Amino acid sequence: METFSAASHHDVLVLVIQISVLLFTARALGEIAQRFNQPAVIGEILAGILLGPSFLSSLIPFVGQWLVPQTLVQGYLLEVVSLIGVMFLLLVTGLETDIGLIRRHARMSLSAAAGGLIVPFATGFILGLYLPDFLLVDPEQRLVFALFLAAAMSISAIAVIAKVLIDLDLMRRDMGQAIIAAGMVDDTTAWIVLSVIIGLAAGDAVTVGSVLYSIGTVFAFLLLSFTVGRWLVKKTLEYVQDEVISQDRLLSLVVIFTFAWGAITQAINLEALFGAFIMGILFGQMPRLPKAVVHKLESITMGIFAPIFFAVAGLKVNLLSLADPTLIAIGLIVLFIASFGKVAGAYIGARTLGQQDNWTALSFGVALNARGAMEIIIASIGLSLGVLTQDMFSIIVLMAMTTSLIAPPALRWTLKRVIPSEEELERLRREKLAAGSLIANIHRVLLPVRHRQGNGAVVPTIEARLLDKIGAKTALSATLLNVSRPGEGGDGLAYLTKLAPQFTQKEIVPKVIESSNVTDAILGELRKDYDLLVLGASEKDRGTDTLFTPIVDYMVRFAPCPSIVVHGQRIKENWDPRRILVPSDGSNAAKHAAELAFAISSEADDEVFVLNVLVDTPNIYRSEQSNSAITTQRMATAEQIVNEIRELGDAYKVRTTAHVSEGRYPEEVIVKTAVDNNIDLIVLSTGLRPGSHRLFLGPRVEYILQHAPCPVVVLNTH
Repeated sequence: METFSAASHHDVLVLVIQISVLLFTARALGEIAQRFNQPAVIGEILAGILLGPSFLSSLIPFVGQWLVPQTLVQGYLLEVVSLIGVMFLLLVTGLETDIGLIRRHARMSLSAAAGGLIVPFATGFILGLYLPDFLLVDPEQRLVFALFLAAAMSISAIAVIAKVLIDLDLMRRDMGQAIIAAGMVDDTTAWIVLSVIIGLAAGDAVTVGSVLYSIGTVFAFLLLSFTVGRWLVKKTLEYVQDEVISQDRLLSLVVIFTFAWGAITQAINLEALFGAFIMGILFGQMPRLPKAVVHKLESITMGIFAPIFFAVAGLKVNLLSLADPTLIAIGLIVLFIASFGKVAGAYIGARTLGQQDNWTALSFGVALNARGAMEIIIASIGLSLGVLTQDMFSIIVLMAMTTSLIAPPALRWTLKRVIPSEEELERLRREKLAAGSLIANIHRVLLPVRHRQGNGAVVPTIEARLLDKIGAKTALSATLLNVSRPGEGGDGLAYLTKLAPQFTQKEIVPKVIESSNVTDAILGELRKDYDLLVLGASEKDRGTDTLFTPIVDYMVRFAPCPSIVVHGQRIKENWDPRRILVPSDGSNAAKHAAELAFAISSEADDEVFVLNVLVDTPNIYRSEQSNSAITTQRMATAEQIVNEIRELGDAYKVRTTAHVSEGRYPEEVIVKTAVDNNIDLIVLSTGLRPGSHRLFLGPRVEYILQHAPCPVVVLNTH
């Protein structure tokens, strides 16, 4: 085996110049496009067209020598960078894909996909039968040419569609998810058909068995991905989070799996992009994956790789090669038939089978009509196999780029007329609230559990009940941690195994650490990408100068993430916090406490009481009239505070009652309110991170903890 050789110094120089110029121009024109309320992808594709042989590189040949690959090696180098870009783009698209939402709209997606495949395939096949002979490499192979053209016209550019939806902020819309699903069905089916046609073009025998084999391969890949693949991703993610300590370990893990799955799909004669998309879906379903990793991937993709990919796609277009009037006329015919077939097919499918309204059905058509780089890839395959002439190749590329440029404004125009349902508007409203919510963005929770000696019975805990209610509204991965003395890990694991059935989260991970230093063990575990620490403090340690217990106090002070301390005695098995009290002073910490209360409220008749206490401290040095004006102003401010929280509760669809009370001692008013209203749970907030040797959250918090008639949750969001 010969040692591979590196590209020449000149080829590398050309590559770095190409990347810098393409990225700069794509980003600049993308910004300009957005200034005119158009998706950035339009500017990014135009960047390549303007820099390429269609304009600048032809007008100034010297520039073209540096921007357009002149050798096979230069072309391969730039194509590799472009491939990385499209794989990252499909990965991000997969991360944003909501499988549950797609299931709810499966009929709509499948019907549009079916129409968007059958009609363009038929119109493309008929067109291929009647195009002039000079556009065919071998007129004797017209059947193969017609089949190839039909398959090419059936494809959609999922990367372009995804970028358009992201640019237009439509990815989370019901229509956006349904369009992505339809695009993936179209692409997968078209690639299966294309693989059969490529075999026919290469002279291979095409039989029913070979066709069924191609289809079976795809379904086997999907089955393995969502079973073995999901298990492998889950276990590897757990291992990397728990055992590897490098800073960007999770980012590396996602990229490794993406390219590995891309290699698998490439090996089974599908595109590597399909594997990247599937891997994005798998990682997107993992609640353990930190949002920071997703944000990094989105930044790298949208800021660097995606603009390069679309600029390279535009760079491949040569409009000057189509200057002949005959070719222009044929090109317009191909463009019309391709667009008509895809738009009409998807429209008919969504309108009849999917039973959608006119504008919704038309939105499917104009979105799926974008061909982009996928069409260019297919055209390149046809050119290399000798199925397409250079002129026909240019016509197909022009059709691909034109449909990609038409799709964004057309989709914006149609979707403006699609009236979203109340259910969709409510979901989008919740997602908007969740974007700025501390509680809604908590997905990985650590709950340290002490092994209780005795008869081995497991009693219900407040922590388990609260996590169950929070987990009903968001995907939670809860790690139950037991720190056992050295040599006693088996007993700890047995206890956690008994305890785990109390929890109904999407993912429960029992974990035992053998250590003689409990606090160091917990802190060490917390540094592994946890969003929340939950601590139980059923009773105060007697004879110690602590607020809760020495371990709990220490963890609240030094935890690297927000923490919840659950304070209360043992509860009955059917304990359910239906009436929750949240004292609020208008601070961000109080808002987070209210969000926690809303997350706990899961039943229609649950109620959250928001209370603001006005401290009754009249100033003897002011006149009675002055004191009255100040009191009125303070009352108005207090009412504004509680009403803002009440409006937030209404947005979360939680029955919320706002109270403003006066009293000399707020803590006494809070306890009295809890008694008078039969409160089941009090949620207190603090943003403090005390530096003294003792955890001190203020005399009011300590009073409430001592005198509350119900369990108390203290949320520390330092």
